[in-house]
Amino acid sequence: MDRSRAFVKDVKRLVVKVGTAVVTRADGRLALGRLGALCEQIKTLNSQGYEVIVVSSGAVGLGRQRLRFRRLVNSSFADLQKPQVELDGKACAAVGQNSLMALYDTLFTQLDITSAQLLVTDNDFRDRDFRNQLSETVKSLLALKVIPIFNENDAVSTREAPYEDSSGIFWDNDSLAALLALELKADLLVLLSDVEGLYSGPPSDPNSKLIHTYIKEKHQGEITFGDKSRVGRGGMTAKVKAAVSAASAGIPVVITSGFAVENIIKVLQGECIGTLFHQNAHLWAPIKEIGAREMAVSARESSRRLQALSSHDRRKILLDIADALEANEKLINSENEVDVASARQAGYEKSLIARLALKPGKISSLANSIRVLANMEDPIGRVLKRTQLADGLVLEKTSSPLGVLLIVFESRPDALVQIASLAIRSGNGLLLKGGKEAKRSNAILHKVITTAIPENVGGKLIGLVASRDEIPDLLKLDDVIDLVIPRGSNKLVSQIKNSTKIPVLGHADGICHVYVDKSANMDMAKKIVLDAKVDYPAVCNAMETLLVHKDLVHTEGLNEIIVDLQTEGVTLYGGPRASSLLNIPEARSFHHEYNSMACTVEFVDDVYAAINHIHQHGRHVSIFILIQNILSPCLCTHPYLVTINWEMYQFFTCLSYFGSAHTDCIIAEDHEVAEVFLRQVDSAAVFHNASTRFCDGARFGLGAEVGVSTSRIHARGPVGVEGLLTTRWILRGSGQVVDGDKGVVYTHKDLAN
Repeated sequence: MDRSRAFVKDVKRLVVKVGTAVVTRADGRLALGRLGALCEQIKTLNSQGYEVIVVSSGAVGLGRQRLRFRRLVNSSFADLQKPQVELDGKACAAVGQNSLMALYDTLFTQLDITSAQLLVTDNDFRDRDFRNQLSETVKSLLALKVIPIFNENDAVSTREAPYEDSSGIFWDNDSLAALLALELKADLLVLLSDVEGLYSGPPSDPNSKLIHTYIKEKHQGEITFGDKSRVGRGGMTAKVKAAVSAASAGIPVVITSGFAVENIIKVLQGECIGTLFHQNAHLWAPIKEIGAREMAVSARESSRRLQALSSHDRRKILLDIADALEANEKLINSENEVDVASARQAGYEKSLIARLALKPGKISSLANSIRVLANMEDPIGRVLKRTQLADGLVLEKTSSPLGVLLIVFESRPDALVQIASLAIRSGNGLLLKGGKEAKRSNAILHKVITTAIPENVGGKLIGLVASRDEIPDLLKLDDVIDLVIPRGSNKLVSQIKNSTKIPVLGHADGICHVYVDKSANMDMAKKIVLDAKVDYPAVCNAMETLLVHKDLVHTEGLNEIIVDLQTEGVTLYGGPRASSLLNIPEARSFHHEYNSMACTVEFVDDVYAAINHIHQHGRHVSIFILIQNILSPCLCTHPYLVTINWEMYQFFTCLSYFGSAHTDCIIAEDHEVAEVFLRQVDSAAVFHNASTRFCDGARFGLGAEVGVSTSRIHARGPVGVEGLLTTRWILRGSGQVVDGDKGVVYTHKDLAN
């Protein structure tokens, strides 16, 4: 548990304030799902012995929505043409309060919980007797395990807008919650919002960072607030003011999202979510956050301690991680579901959402892969070659960790688990930067994994980079970081390669081809083609182009393949020949990685034409873009350079006679044709009569993979443990010196390892 969150072990009574944005949807209607989940959390806490007091907003907004509907129903067409008078806020409050409490009562009744409504006004708190009676009433309700639900009685309140004035005791439900926490001697105040917590700027600004612990001395002058709440009175400004007030009085406050699953429970479990306000915060959190260099140096130091462990102890770390993943599967899946829901709401592409989601059974599969990796031969310190240089002088070439790896990946949280386990098995330190769309998934996976790492190694072995702003600084650390592996889009890989002196291992495209030869068994071809495209279309080893021998154009076997692909929902695009013969739209380019239920089909004359097609189509688009970028400052003002640009493009197209070099497959019964394909296709993985989906570290028996490399230096294809190792030379002597090679008789004799 984070030291700043240790106070939660003493919490018995808490006040939970639910904002209007949490209670209602964007259209003003009740958010029944969120309210139901909230009530279930409160039920759980109630059964665990916590005393929960709720302060709920939403009555005015709900009442306004209902009264607008009622006015619409009762209006004539002529009435609707007239300017609409704004509804009286107090009438809205009176109608909405009744509806809101009826809903709370219904939800809690379904959970076998009783709730009670308490309406208060600002003037009530000026009466000492009222305050005493309020405390006694709440005490009695809590003793009976009843949930008190407070709201300001806006229907009869005498205060007019603006709500905050010098005479007010409270001015909205945030300040009411802070006041009640103090009056009722609560141990914790939780303010639920529609964002994760307090950010350094507007949450919509990509440069804004979540503040985990609010330190007045540091943050008071740095924060830029965004717009106020879309529906309520306060917004984040009001929450921060209420939180600071309560914290200064000794009541810890956490501002967190009411949209996420079980956030109140997570706060009480000591998880570092949301923003904490505490009177001792300045004693806990460092004013300066850890920098890129410090993170990388810590990873290197931890990796050296990891390498010093015995093989048995390193293996045990992996087995402990596998067990921890399975033990926390429910929590991991809950966080992942929030990421997926947020991605859908943000309008991300379906292919990205598919990569983001952890499918049922995925955690168990990852845990089993880690166990396979743990039970493999220890890769560190293996003697690869022994040579007797001279009598009593033996040289050993041994395997050794690279050092510190920086992995930048998009979308797939399961990649974090695979990469972390491979780094531990190979003895490397690791820095990880995942996509913002998988923020919650990556955070919980990182926490589960690093918690399982023993203290004598340290959780800093694996660092999780919080912001993309830190990436440029990390890419400059060629003296500390030894290898960068980008996993993601062509754009991501290209940007990183162009931004660092550190060696980069990865691939920019995954344009995988399946060639169906005229000798193919068409039943086999149908199975392989469907699997290669449909099994998991969002990954880099899925088929993107189907090449078919021209003799199969009008055959029943090909027709079945085309029909089955379309039946599965695959959108087909054709090359110049296939588009007319199959009556399908023409593809804009052969150089396209769909990552979705779509692919390109083209006919070729023979296996040699298929090989040429594979080699030709892939990367020269990237070269064209590079040329364009070089010349772009001149293009706008010098028309002649446009011609030069196109000529250079054609020239480089001829030079770039190679494809994406990822995975390509031939389906053929003619073994001579198959051997030609296997020998001549220059890709990282080339298959005969097998789906491209087999190009995967786990399926290759590597335990896991950090990615698929299409580089030709160091590692190629699925990169497992061996791809994260280098070599060292160890020389064992008995006092020999060179002395001009006078006293040494070299034997250079190979010895058994």
